[in-house]
Amino acid sequence: MSTEIATVALHVERSGAGATPLLLLHGMTGSSDDWRHVFDLAALRARYDVIAPDLRGHGRSRDIGERFSHRACAADVLAMLDAQGLQRQPVAAIGLSLGGNTLLHAATQQPERFSALVLVSTTLEYDERARAIMSQMRFDALPEVERQRMRAVHGGGEAQIDALIAAVRAMADDPAGATLAEAELSRIAAPALVVYGDRDPLYPLEMALRQARGLPRAELWVVPGEAHLPVFGAWRPTFEAQALAFIERAINAS
Repeated sequence: MSTEIATVALHVERSGAGATPLLLLHGMTGSSDDWRHVFDLAALRARYDVIAPDLRGHGRSRDIGERFSHRACAADVLAMLDAQGLQRQPVAAIGLSLGGNTLLHAATQQPERFSALVLVSTTLEYDERARAIMSQMRFDALPEVERQRMRAVHGGGEAQIDALIAAVRAMADDPAGATLAEAELSRIAAPALVVYGDRDPLYPLEMALRQARGLPRAELWVVPGEAHLPVFGAWRPTFEAQALAFIERAINAS
C-alpha cells in the first residue's frame, strides 16, 4: 500500500500477527523485497507486526524528492510510523546500510520511538574511500547481474535507476546529510546491535568501533572474512537467529 506523508509517497508492506512492531529498512538501490533473502518472512510475521517500506526513490516508492539524504529518509520513516498509527508505541528496527544509517538519524532525533536497533554496515560519515566509490558509480559499469536485479526491483525503469545513482553520486559530493557526530549517539536509549564485516570495502571497521563506543547500550558483532552487508548467503541463518534473539532480549528487558 502507499502511505502519503508530507514529502513523498512511500510504499509500505505491513502484515503480521505479533503485537511488537518490527521495522525493516533495506539498503541503497534495494527494496523491501530484499528481506526475503534475510528472513523467513512467514515465521517473522507470525511473531511480529512487520513494517517494511520502500525508502524514497526505491522500489515502488518512485518519488525521490528534491534532495536525497539519510536525514531526509529518517524524516520519511518517522512520518510513516505516525501515519501507521505508531506515534506512541516504540518499534524494534533492523536496517541494512542506508537503512541502518536512516535508523541512526531517526533514533537520534526521536529516541523514544525505538525499543531495539540492529544496525548492519552503517556509518556516521562518508570518508574519502567511501566518497570515491560512490562518486564513480555508474549503471553501465555495474555487473550485468546487478543491472538485471535493479531493473527487476525498480519498476520506474532506467529513469528511476538513473535518479538513484545520481543520488548516490550527489551524496558523495555533499555528505552533510549523512554525517552524525559520535556525541549524538548518546541520545539513543535503545539497545543496539552493530553488525559489520571485517573486510567492508566501503566503511572501515573503525566505524563500527566508533558506533559501539558511542551508543550507550551497544553490542558489536564483527563477522570474520566478510565485506559489506554480511547478512546474506552463508551468514544468513546465523544473522537471523542472532538479530531476533537480540531483539527479544531487548524487548523482555524493557
